[in-house]
Amino acid sequence: MPVFGQILGIEGTAWNLSAALFDRDLVSLASRPYSPVQGGIHPREAAQHHASAMKELIGSVLTEPENVEGIAFSQGPGLGPCLRTVATAARSLALALDVPLVGVNHCVAHVEIGCFATGCKDPIVLYASGANTQIIGYLNGRYRIFGETLDVGIGNALDKFARSKNFPHPGGPLIESQAKDGQYVELPYTVKGMDLAFSGLVSAAKDHKAPLPDVCYSLQETAFAMCVEVTERAMSLAGKNEVLLVGGVGANHRLQAMLRAMCEDRGAEFFVPEKKYLGDNGAMIAYTGKLMLESGVTLPVESSRINPSFRSDEVEVTWKHDAPASTVPVHPSGGTQRRGAEAIITFRNGNAEKNRVSKRYRVPALDKRLITERTRAEARLIHAARRGGVPTPVMSDITGDTIVMEQVQGTLLTDDLSEKNVREAGRMVGLLHAAGIMHGDLTTSNLIVRGSDGKCVLIDFGLALVTQEIEQRGVDIHVLFQTIESTAPGRSDSLKAAFIEGYEKTFPCAGEVIAREHEIELRGRYL
Repeated sequence: MPVFGQILGIEGTAWNLSAALFDRDLVSLASRPYSPVQGGIHPREAAQHHASAMKELIGSVLTEPENVEGIAFSQGPGLGPCLRTVATAARSLALALDVPLVGVNHCVAHVEIGCFATGCKDPIVLYASGANTQIIGYLNGRYRIFGETLDVGIGNALDKFARSKNFPHPGGPLIESQAKDGQYVELPYTVKGMDLAFSGLVSAAKDHKAPLPDVCYSLQETAFAMCVEVTERAMSLAGKNEVLLVGGVGANHRLQAMLRAMCEDRGAEFFVPEKKYLGDNGAMIAYTGKLMLESGVTLPVESSRINPSFRSDEVEVTWKHDAPASTVPVHPSGGTQRRGAEAIITFRNGNAEKNRVSKRYRVPALDKRLITERTRAEARLIHAARRGGVPTPVMSDITGDTIVMEQVQGTLLTDDLSEKNVREAGRMVGLLHAAGIMHGDLTTSNLIVRGSDGKCVLIDFGLALVTQEIEQRGVDIHVLFQTIESTAPGRSDSLKAAFIEGYEKTFPCAGEVIAREHEIELRGRYL
């Protein structure tokens, strides 16, 4: 494998134009941020800023151009006008210096510089920035997206609220400052399996009549708790024991504290790079470009078009070979106790006692509310699903935080992802949706292939709800398909086809739901 010396990286996906030189370590780094006079980022104004600042910025970093052996640039995702400005500069430099050109995925670059700066090896990554909120993990040659926002990125969500209160851009630091004097008031909490949404939360916060510090505090606590919950869910699913926080919102001390508490309680390690590597920066592009060049990845100038919707799971990670494959959760019959993302299940005398545990990272009022609501809703909807013909565990006792039910003897679908089993899962989910119920956490860890008859038993209805909406059913299927793509990438197309075949047999509106799931998949996350 060839070793390259200095690589120049140029980042300019949105508000911050930045360049850096990277050799064995960071050589130099400079930034020229764009700050709108009012409101949010205006793409064309930001691009004009980048164009006017580019020469001076590159000149401040590239003092010895003869030593540069490659040019890396942020190819996407991002704002089209900004990306085009950066790409044009990168192409010109690569041609002028006669060195290779590398197009870098902005999201992957955040992950790679985070791993470099902290020394973590195989983390679940919470990528929290202005335009992106994703939970990412490496598996089988790609960074898989375990969950993400279904509407706006968390940073943009905070900025929308900040603009409504006439805070200057960026709004996150001022919200964090105001929150230090606040107390909790109730706001909407929207987690849908492995995904989450912020629009309803922001709208409610804008309209809330509580004192501003209270609203800022509660907005932070609610939004960050959602992010931490989904991160913990991904850890449980993937069996990883490291968490890495990256992205500009990662500079928030409260978010860091919440993730650290979650990891401590799970016996996992938490990592966050120093601030200069958190926000958008040229170092992450230069470093990732160096990894790509040394693994043989270059980009011909004629093929170097930008990609504003460039997803991290589209990148073939040719430079990473030593991260272990993901492990699956322990099978229920493999011991007397199993810990999931939000509950501990104890197996005794043929029963499974599901106890929702308090989360130290959540404020007590929110924690109590979620535990109570989810326990009651789960019991009610397990019963309703069973009436609709869906195999579910039989319950024998319910308290405020615990449900006692039969222990289902069988194999987690995660452990036996065959087309036959996934087709059967499709049939059961079709029955569930026909009964007007959305599962809300439809992952392969919440389906058990029963040993006695091969039926798929649905478990963990803590996020379920009664609904007739096509959108909600589409989200259900999207969560499952994301899990399949993340854990069985080589067979995901055939497994999804098998699921759809079973789903269509038991749900008359299956075609409409599958079409909606495809729309959800195609929606841009960079808003």
